[in-house]
This record gives sequence, C-alpha cells and structure tokens, in this order.
Amino acid sequence: MAEITLYTKSWCPYCQRAKALLDTKGQPYEEIDLEAQPEREREMRERAGATSVPQIWIGERHIGGCDDLHELDARGELDGLLT
Repeated sequence: MAEITLYTKSWCPYCQRAKALLDTKGQPYEEIDLEAQPEREREMRERAGATSVPQIWIGERHIGGCDDLHELDARGELDGLLT
C-alpha cells in the first residue's frame, strides 16, 4: 500500500473532498494540518511549488490538488497508484 500525504486546512472544502475519496477507498493517509502546524507550510510550498491546499503525494509522486486526485480516479488510474 502506498504512503499518502496530504497538506490540508480544516476550513478547506477541497481538502474534505480529497480525504473523503481516499476514505471511500479505505486508504490511510498522513494529514498535515497547516493550521495546527503552520511551520510546515513552507515545507509544502517548497515540495509542491504551490500555495493552495490540499497538496497530495502518493509515495514520492506529487499528485497536486483535489481536482487532480479526482481526475486520476475518473481515468481509472488512482487505484493502481494506491496499491
């Protein structure tokens, strides 16, 4: 099973959608809440080259945000990345 990391903020509806998709697939993930750990926002920006949340990694692969995750699922590619 691939390691999944999400950088999130509690008020973000896209973060909630991304987590819900992973939950429906029974996938555990590490959630880094940037409100609880604001010092990690710089880390996220450097890793992703982006400032928006969520930012999602499956293993070492940067997926991007919620729409990118859902697009992978719609194309039938997400399940293969999760195994």
